[in-house]
Amino acid sequence: MAEPAKKLRTIAPSFVALGPSGVAVRDRLKHLSTEDEEVLHLVGAHQGALASRDLKQRCADGPDHSADTWAARKRGLTGESSSRIAGAITKASHDQWALARRCQAAHIQNLDAGIKTLKHRLSLSIREKGTKRAGGGYRSKSEWFNKSRRLIVLEARHEAALTDWRAGRVRVVRGGKRPANTRHNLAEAQLTEEQWRARWEAARWFLAADGESGKRFGNETIRVTPDGEVSVKLPAPLTHLANATHGRYVLACRIAFAHRGVEWADRIEANRAVAYRIHLDVARGRWYLTASWQYPVVQTVPLATARAKGMVGVDTNADHFAAYQLDPHGNPVGEPQRFPYDLSGTADHRDAQIRHAITQVLHWARQVGVNAIAIEDLDFTTEKTREKHGGRKRFRQLISGIPTGKLKARLVSMTAEHGLAVVAVDPAYTSQWGGRHWQKPLATPRRKMSRHDAAGIAIGRRALGHPIRRRTAPPRSDQSDRYGHRTVQAAPGTQGREGNRPPATDHAPRDVPPSGKRKRGPSASKTVRDAPSTREWVQDSLTRTG
Repeated sequence: MAEPAKKLRTIAPSFVALGPSGVAVRDRLKHLSTEDEEVLHLVGAHQGALASRDLKQRCADGPDHSADTWAARKRGLTGESSSRIAGAITKASHDQWALARRCQAAHIQNLDAGIKTLKHRLSLSIREKGTKRAGGGYRSKSEWFNKSRRLIVLEARHEAALTDWRAGRVRVVRGGKRPANTRHNLAEAQLTEEQWRARWEAARWFLAADGESGKRFGNETIRVTPDGEVSVKLPAPLTHLANATHGRYVLACRIAFAHRGVEWADRIEANRAVAYRIHLDVARGRWYLTASWQYPVVQTVPLATARAKGMVGVDTNADHFAAYQLDPHGNPVGEPQRFPYDLSGTADHRDAQIRHAITQVLHWARQVGVNAIAIEDLDFTTEKTREKHGGRKRFRQLISGIPTGKLKARLVSMTAEHGLAVVAVDPAYTSQWGGRHWQKPLATPRRKMSRHDAAGIAIGRRALGHPIRRRTAPPRSDQSDRYGHRTVQAAPGTQGREGNRPPATDHAPRDVPPSGKRKRGPSASKTVRDAPSTREWVQDSLTRTG
C-alpha cells in the first residue's frame, strides 16, 4: 500500500524588500592635540555617568514609564548637562530598555520551544523514529534521564523569565556584557587590568547627540560645518574648558567624509537633522566621528518592474552564495556562479567577508543586466534550539553561523546603492525541489551542478512567479494518448511518460533500439508492411516555456 502524500505547508507570496531606512558614514579625527583628547575624555566620562544613572532609573520604572516620568528624568539631567544632552541621554536609555525587553521576549520564546520539544521526545519510546518536523525518542535510558532533568531546569528558567517579564524587570549592562565578563578572564583575553579598564571606560562613555531639523547645520550639541570644523557643546560643569563662545569647544582637526560626503554636505547646508557620535578605539588609539541620518521608508520598485528583465536567484549557504541568472520566463541562462566567504574568526572579519561576497554578487548582477536579486527570507530562530538538534552539534553550528539578520541588512542597503531591488521569497522546499527538477537536467560533462546551484534556480523562479517545476502538463486536447494521464512528473514506470530525447547520434533505423545495441530476434516477414511502429517521438524536456 502506497504511503499517503505528505501535506505541504502554504507558500508565502514573494515581495520586494523595503529600501534602507537610514545611513551612517564615519571618518577619523586625525591630529587631535593632547588638550583635545583630554577634553573628550572628561566630557565622555561625565555624560557616561549621567547615562548610567538615567538607565538605572528607567529600568526601575519598568512598564510604569510614562511621559511624566520621562520629563522628570530629563529635568534632573538638564542642570548637570544641557537640555539637548539630557534629551539624547533619556532617549538612549529608553531605546536600551526597549531592546532588552525584546531580547527578553525572544529568550522566553526560545525556552518555550525547548520545553515543548523535550516534552514531546520524552513522551516517546526509546529509539522511536521521528520525522523531519519533530525528533524521535532518545537513544538510551541514560539520555532520557538526563533530558528529563534538563526539562526541570528549563522550566525553572522559564518561570523566572516570565516573572521578570510580568514585573517589567530587565538586566542591562552599559558597556556590554562581554567586556564585563572579560574582567574575570584577563589572562585568556591577553589583557592587563589597565588595558581592560581603558576599554571598559571608553565603552561606557556618552559622546553622542541626535540631530534637530531647523537648527544650524542640523545639530546644536555636536556641530560639524561644511568645511569640516567639529565643535562640541560642553555640559554645565565643564564650561570652563571652552575655547569658543557659548560654552563650545572646537577641535583642532578637520574631517571630510569620503563616502556620501556630497549627500552629507547637502543635508547640513539645508539645516536637516544629522546625528553624530564620537568614540575612541582603544586598541588602535584612534578617535572616530560617525554621522547618521534617516530616510523615509518607501518601496524601491514594484514587483512587476523587478521581474521585467529576469532575476538572479541567490542561495545562501554556510560558506558561499550560489547564484544563477534566469530570464523573465524562468529559464536558466549561462553558468552557475559561486561566491565564497569565510565566517570564521572575529566579528569584524565575518562582516568584511559578507560585504565582499555581496559586492561580488551585485557586480555580476549588474553585468548581466537584471533589475533585482531574489533571496530566501531565512529565519533560523526555531532551528537553533539545542533540544531539536541536540545530537547534531555540527548542524547546529552550521545554521547558527549563517548571519541571516546581518545579511538582510547588508544586502538591502548595498543593493540600493547599485540601483537593484531585493525580492524575498519563502524558503520552503527550494533546495529539495531545485535538486529534484533542475540539478540533473542541467548537469553536463563540462558543467557541474550542485544542489545549491539548483536551489538558486528554484529561488529565482519563485521570485518571478513561476512554479519551480520545469514544465506543467500539456493541454488536454494535445496529449499524445488523448485524455489519458500524461505529466512530466510521472513516475519512471508509468506508461507513456515523457522523457529526454535521445542524442541525434544515437538514433538507429528500423528495429535497432535507441541505445545502439542490436538485439537479435525472429525476423518478421518482409511482406508485412502495415505493422505498427514501436518508436515514439518525445519532446525535449528542456524546451523553453513562456
